[in-house]
Amino acid sequence: MNLLIVSQYFYPESFRINDLAVQLVKRGHQVTVLSGTPNYPSGSFFSGYGWFKRTEEVIQGVRVIRVPVIPRMKGRGWQLALNYFSFAFFGSLLAPLKIRGKVDAILVYQVSPATMGIPAVVVKRLKSAKLFFWVQDIWPETLSAMGAIRSPFILRKIGSLVSWLYRQSDYVLGQSEAFLPAIIKRGVPSNRALYFPNSAEALYRPVEKSSATEVGAQLPQGFKVMFAGNIGIAQDIESIVKAAEILKKNLDVKWIIIGQGSMHAWLRQEIINRGLENHIFLLGQHPVDKMPEFFSQADLLLATLKKDPIFEKVIPSKIQSYLACGKAIVASIIGGHLRKGNDILINVIFTKLHFT
Repeated sequence: MNLLIVSQYFYPESFRINDLAVQLVKRGHQVTVLSGTPNYPSGSFFSGYGWFKRTEEVIQGVRVIRVPVIPRMKGRGWQLALNYFSFAFFGSLLAPLKIRGKVDAILVYQVSPATMGIPAVVVKRLKSAKLFFWVQDIWPETLSAMGAIRSPFILRKIGSLVSWLYRQSDYVLGQSEAFLPAIIKRGVPSNRALYFPNSAEALYRPVEKSSATEVGAQLPQGFKVMFAGNIGIAQDIESIVKAAEILKKNLDVKWIIIGQGSMHAWLRQEIINRGLENHIFLLGQHPVDKMPEFFSQADLLLATLKKDPIFEKVIPSKIQSYLACGKAIVASIIGGHLRKGNDILINVIFTKLHFT
């Protein structure tokens, strides 16, 4: 099968779609990825990349076509808007010129922004291909929950665009079963709205703590609660800080934060402001293949989301990675299929980490 994946983000940016594309190639499919110039999460282009540098390459058998994007910079609202618009515009303009030959199916890996689906619709019409829209973030509800857009008028317009994108798709896939009612509400027939969960890459596996001594030497002594992933508004970083402050006088708990994101600078300053330097430790970004070793050193793995009805429907992709590594998890208001408790809830502890 000749498959086109449309994702604004791809290797060297760390997203789950990277592994899926490679695995499809290993199974004999021809895979092309339409992506942007890599700049997530730092906001600046990765070394060796630029608007006119490495616009096409092959990564582990995957043909990658990159279109110019305006980098995220510091991730302010207007900067993200330019970043999102630039991929939708240049992707729609250049994809018909760059993508030649037969395309059997198109898969949109729709994390934010949903606008990355626009180039996919253009290619679908030109190639008469089946379009699968894999929803990772519900728009525009996510934008509203994060406070990124407050104007009801703009939110309605974005909602209309999302409805149009869904209706142009042959199938709309939700990473959480709880997404399906919201998808159907936007005009998608129920037989075309399907549950399609994320999975963990094969590299995520249980690792003996004693075999990861190099990683262990980087960590403080004590009971380690570890958070790994995007440090952003949706992840409710404020609640982690409040929990650390409450527990610092009573328990020898060390909070290990691995990753980058828009709230990283705020978190660093808040640690200083609250005198939590000996309790919260920021380790920055690390290669994905090192994460099982880090997880092996943790007593608990942490998954948090902001308190909002839309996030109660979400299953963060880190949950699958945590579970694959065989570690206990403490999670705050994780929704979706996990609430049923029938499939993968065995070692997940649900608790309220939100503080008012």
